[in-house]
Amino acid sequence: MSTFFTTNRHGYSVRFSPFNPDQFVVASSQFYGLAGGGTLYFLELTPDGCGIVEKRTHHWTDGLFDVTWSESNPEIIVSGSGDGSVQLWNTNQSGSNGPPAMVYREHKKEIYSVDWSKVPYEQLFISASWDSTVKIWDPIRTNSLSTYIGHTQLVYNAVFAAHIPNTFASVSGDGFLKIWDILCYDLPIASIKAHDGEVLTVDWCKHDSNILATGASDGLIRIWDLRNFGVPITELKGNEFAVRKVQFSPHNFSVLASVGYDFTTRIWDFKKSNEAIETIKHHSEFTYGLDWNRRRRNQLADCGWDSLVHVFKPDCLSDKI
Repeated sequence: MSTFFTTNRHGYSVRFSPFNPDQFVVASSQFYGLAGGGTLYFLELTPDGCGIVEKRTHHWTDGLFDVTWSESNPEIIVSGSGDGSVQLWNTNQSGSNGPPAMVYREHKKEIYSVDWSKVPYEQLFISASWDSTVKIWDPIRTNSLSTYIGHTQLVYNAVFAAHIPNTFASVSGDGFLKIWDILCYDLPIASIKAHDGEVLTVDWCKHDSNILATGASDGLIRIWDLRNFGVPITELKGNEFAVRKVQFSPHNFSVLASVGYDFTTRIWDFKKSNEAIETIKHHSEFTYGLDWNRRRRNQLADCGWDSLVHVFKPDCLSDKI
């Protein structure tokens, strides 16, 4: 396991580069995101894989809560912040600590989620906000392309489908999971009360475009199939507190990872059991960020409010080819 310490910053999000298996970025905030500024850390694994080095940092005047890489340009990063703005950073144009190349200001409250479309010809990104809206953006335009109004409470997470064009999912404090066609922004194409509590996270299966997972303040993870959307196909139990993020493995169909407010990172295989196949306890505060490395099999990164960033391979996956 490799570890990095974000001094005086608390980790909210971590994302591996889609282009380089050794590079990743962390979005962080001062004072647990309640006050102060935010910092993006551009990090790289050492050649032996045992260390992490800081390549550059960029600062913003408010806390940074999420970050995503462009799927077409390895120099472009998008982040979302507590002041309701989205920042686009071009590392070719900005020196270390330099300002963003563009700033998008339309949301009225905190932005808790940003994601870049995985469909090659869709050069779009999405933002989800505590103002209860989701917006789609073209990075070269200063105004959003469309706004999606359907949730009655703050939206925690919105993510593009991995293989379905023009489609994203969103989850909210209202307990609903909604599926949207970006060309039909008046109403979602599907909607279900996914949890009794606030739904904090959603992700699409990388191997089956009909499968999604949600995680919520009730500590549960539920797996959904769009072909039979009325009830979850399974429910994963064991988290003591809220599930902050859930993400399917890009390498194994039924494997996913989660992090949460019980300070743990858990690995699940929903085809085998509704209990975690491994529970990792290497944080001492809320664990917020999580990402699988698409270009290095079974490698994970996580980060948390204890200022620690870890890169590791779960022991339970060591036998998976």
